[in-house]
Amino acid sequence: MKRLILLAISHCCICSLLVAQPSANWKPLFNGKNLDGWERLNGEAAYEIRGNEIVGITREGTPNTFLATTEMYTDFILELEFWVDPLINSGVQIRSNSVPSYQKGRVHGYQVEIDPSARKWTGGIYDEARRGWLYPLEVNPPARDAFQQYEWNKLRVEAIGNSIRTWVNGIPCSELVDNVTRKGFIALQVHSIRDKHMAGREIKWRNIRIQTENLVPLPYTDLFVVNLVPNSMTYQEKAQGWRSLFDGKTAENWRGAHRETFPEKSWKVAQGELVVMSSNGAEAQAGGDIVTKETFSTFEFQLEFMLTEGANSGIKYFITEAYESGGSAIGLEYQLLDDEKHPDAAMGTAGNRTVASLYDLIPAHKQKPKVKPGEWHHARIVVSGKKRDTWPNAREDEGKYFEGYHIEHWLDNRKVLEYERGNQAFDALIARSKYKDWEGFGKWQAGRILLQEHGDEVHFRSVKVRRLE
Repeated sequence: MKRLILLAISHCCICSLLVAQPSANWKPLFNGKNLDGWERLNGEAAYEIRGNEIVGITREGTPNTFLATTEMYTDFILELEFWVDPLINSGVQIRSNSVPSYQKGRVHGYQVEIDPSARKWTGGIYDEARRGWLYPLEVNPPARDAFQQYEWNKLRVEAIGNSIRTWVNGIPCSELVDNVTRKGFIALQVHSIRDKHMAGREIKWRNIRIQTENLVPLPYTDLFVVNLVPNSMTYQEKAQGWRSLFDGKTAENWRGAHRETFPEKSWKVAQGELVVMSSNGAEAQAGGDIVTKETFSTFEFQLEFMLTEGANSGIKYFITEAYESGGSAIGLEYQLLDDEKHPDAAMGTAGNRTVASLYDLIPAHKQKPKVKPGEWHHARIVVSGKKRDTWPNAREDEGKYFEGYHIEHWLDNRKVLEYERGNQAFDALIARSKYKDWEGFGKWQAGRILLQEHGDEVHFRSVKVRRLE
């Protein structure tokens, strides 16, 4: 409720600004006569003018082709309409660049996706020739139905400061916060094609206009925010209930497992990162795992992690310290692992010890994003749902309901597994796992969140949590 009230307040404030501001000063980016102010980059696909439309036409044997503005833009609001052949893919580049020093001039930068396929990710944000998907619409399912096949669709893009937001036909699609590139051109993409039978297909744009002064953003939404600025928190995230568990400077929200204080060994805070250090061959150092000082029942938890080569670690949740387990603690585990170099990836059953899996219980989806050592990746755990307690021998203090029975694992903003606790299938998984002898494993009403010290160097940042009602 608090989150909704804050968003409503922000909506009212921005609507007031809209009334107070003068009429938007839109500038057309296409004069309807020729392609002055535009240049073709990278490929040889054709661009034609038909009345008030720019028409891109696919061509065999050429890479992605871009019709780019010769002017560079920093902060702006862009609007246009597009029509796309249902069998091809396209996009609109924003804050993009082409320089000889980067892959011999290859166009790279933010791309607002145009995707008429069954995946339906139109309005998502892709980082062309660089990091790949930044905001896939898997995190915003309602937006997948915004695009209308065989019709003209309206796209709106707001790029203001570190914020990039998109709408398709008035439906909010993406909320990205990123600071990698602040200035670049706008470009219309004709995607490369797989074979000659795809040649001659068209993507059309019209009513292309931009505003660069007196920018007034649309009201905030309740969309999930992909925030790639390390250890930062936007107003929108705060309004949604998110708060930081690591500020980049101290580890005050954490303590050692089975300890009262933060470990003096194994862990350090350096350069805005929470780092578990290598034990140089030993499985673990004396520092042990760390846990949150708070306990959680239904919640969302997210962080960015970077593995070193061959590293093993994990994020555990519903942690209990009731078991005698040394410097660690027992709980459900989101596995963090270099699948290519660590032998644990080949152990367990059906890949249930690979990265993002529910360790030793449920494997992550085989089509999950690939995790590369030395690169930052995003992990998110969603624990939601409430149902009547059906477990035998439930303690009286567990109450009438079982909190947090539906759980999802996300990797780089793709959902890679989901499951339910407290049913026969879950019990069967535990019975055949390494946890079979731990009484009541995975059945706690609430618990702490844990970051594992497994003897390998692993880096964490942007650690955030929010409680779910």
